[in-house]
Formats: sequence, C-alpha cells, structure tokens
Amino acid sequence: MGFGARTSGGPARTVVTLDGECDLAVREELTAALLAAVAAARTVVVDLTHVTFIDSTGVHSLVTAYHAAQAGGGRLHVANARGPVATVLDLTGVGELLAEPAAGSGDTGV
Repeated sequence: MGFGARTSGGPARTVVTLDGECDLAVREELTAALLAAVAAARTVVVDLTHVTFIDSTGVHSLVTAYHAAQAGGGRLHVANARGPVATVLDLTGVGELLAEPAAGSGDTGV
C-alpha cells in the first residue's frame, strides 16, 4: 500500500490524515506534511486510522513535528492509532507523549 497525507481544517485546528506505511521510503514527504500543518495551525491532529505500519523514521517524523508545534506555542497529537501502529507508539513512549488531550480540554480529537 502506498503512502498518503491529506490535510483539512484551518488555522485554529488542522487534521492530517495519513494512509499506508510511514517508513524510511516516505520520511521526507511525511515530515514535510506534518511540519507544514504545524506551521499553518495552532492545533494539529494526526489521524492514524489508515496507517498500516510505522517504523522509527515515522516515529521520528511525529516527534519532530511535535517539537516544532511546542516551539511555536501550538500542539500536536495523534488519534486513532490501532494494532501494530499503537503498539510501536506505546513501546517507544511516543503514544503517551502524543496522546489526545483529556476530555474537557476543548480539543475533541478527530
């Protein structure tokens, strides 16, 4: 399966919907899509519903975008990680770092 990244939303909140495999082969495209979203919106939600695989380079792209959001006074979190993707995020500690905000925080995820 190929990789895809679609962005929707506006300057307050943008959703980046990823599809396919987030690995070394798509590292530059993934990082560019995430950083563009962070530059354009205060809150970025990365929807992982359709991600079938993520490796360390995909995790690195997420963390890079998270740090860029933090540096700019914004937020980035992931939503809908499932199966092996959720396992990788949890094993690396990134799942907790990029967890959706708690209920009542005003940001309802995807």
